[in-house]
Amino acid sequence: MKLIGSYTSPFVRKISVLLLEKGIPFEFINELPYNAENGVARYNPLGKVPALVTDDGECWFDSPIIAQYIELLNITPAMVPREPKAALHIRQLESLADGIMDAGLTIVRELARPAAQQSETELLRQREKITRSLDALEGYAADGTLKADETNLATIAVACAIGYLNFRHVSPGWCAARPHLVKLVDTLFQRDSFARTEPPKA
Repeated sequence: MKLIGSYTSPFVRKISVLLLEKGIPFEFINELPYNAENGVARYNPLGKVPALVTDDGECWFDSPIIAQYIELLNITPAMVPREPKAALHIRQLESLADGIMDAGLTIVRELARPAAQQSETELLRQREKITRSLDALEGYAADGTLKADETNLATIAVACAIGYLNFRHVSPGWCAARPHLVKLVDTLFQRDSFARTEPPKA
């Protein structure tokens, strides 16, 4: 099995963590999606990471789809409940975390533009998305919907999203007044799967 992605992508990290938690061996192929010669497009017409190539040559792309494929392999531990509505709740929390990743990536790309071309309106809009989403996740962590001692698709996605915010310094004060979320991600960050997938220091 081959995972095509970038070491700094939070979406790729989510899939790497899932594979490591399940003990599924894979080869990591480092491809930067924003290079002029985009090798990712061979696996995903959209030119986005991650992409997963199975031993049978099947190619899957988009991290929620890849995560679902991995669950279909029925390799323990299960990261999504069997019961459909419970699974949908986990998927919705994954989607919320993915939205934080998307907003963070948008901010990083916007700040990479020349200062005169940056849109303060766009930066504010993305920061507000992150703030609202983190507040919602704090609520879910406080009421037990997200549990610090549970490793599932939702908690993994949340930790990957916050790991990206930390890595890119996108929302440096995110931990203020969010103690339950801090406890959750600190617990996840101590796992071997997260230590092995930490983005390289610049």
